[in-house]
Amino acid sequence: MDLAATFVFAISGATRGVRRRLDLFGVLVVAWVAAVAGGIARDLLIGAVPPAAIANWRYLAVTVAAGLLGFFASGLIGRLRTPVLLFDAAGLCLFAVTGTEKALAYGLNPLMAAMLGMVTCIGGGVARDLLTLQVPTVLRSELYAVAALAGAGTISVGHWLGLPAGPTALAGAGLCFFLRLMSIYRGWRLPVAVTGDKSYQETD
Repeated sequence: MDLAATFVFAISGATRGVRRRLDLFGVLVVAWVAAVAGGIARDLLIGAVPPAAIANWRYLAVTVAAGLLGFFASGLIGRLRTPVLLFDAAGLCLFAVTGTEKALAYGLNPLMAAMLGMVTCIGGGVARDLLTLQVPTVLRSELYAVAALAGAGTISVGHWLGLPAGPTALAGAGLCFFLRLMSIYRGWRLPVAVTGDKSYQETD
C-alpha cells in the first residue's frame, strides 16, 4: 500500500513540475519530494531511522518511474484529469492507513498517531506546492488535510477501542476517500473568512 501511494503522489508531483515548465531533473525532484516527504517526516518523528524512503531502494525506483511517466506522458495525464484526481484520493487513503498504523506500531498514543497519519498524507503535497511556488492546498478551503485526519482518526479510535485492524483500516480509508470525493465532485469546503478588503483576495 505504501509503494502504491508513493507512486500516485509522485505522479501528482511530476504533473505539477511539468505544468511549471521544469526540466527533467526538476520534475524528478518534485516527484520524489511529493511522494516521500510526509513519510520521511513521520519516520523521523517516531524514531524509525533511517526513514524507509531512504533505506529502501524501491521508493526511489517507484518515484523515478512515476516521474519519467509524468514527464514523457504529460499530455495524456493532462487529459486524464479525473482519473489522476481519483488516484490522488486513493493515495491519500493509503497513506492515512499506513502512516497511522506505523505510528501506532511504534507505541504512540492514538491522538498523536492520527496526527502523524495526517502528516504522512499531506507532507509531500505541502513540499510539492512550496517547491512550485504555490500556497499549499492543505492550507486552503479544500477538504484534503481534513479528509486525511478523519481517516487517520478513525483508525486510531478503532485501535483504542480494540477493534479488528482490518475492518478499522477499511473504515478509515473509506471515510477519507468519501470526504475527498465530496470535495472534488460536490464542492465541499471548509469556511473561509469573509472580508471586504480586496487586498486579501488572491489571484491564480
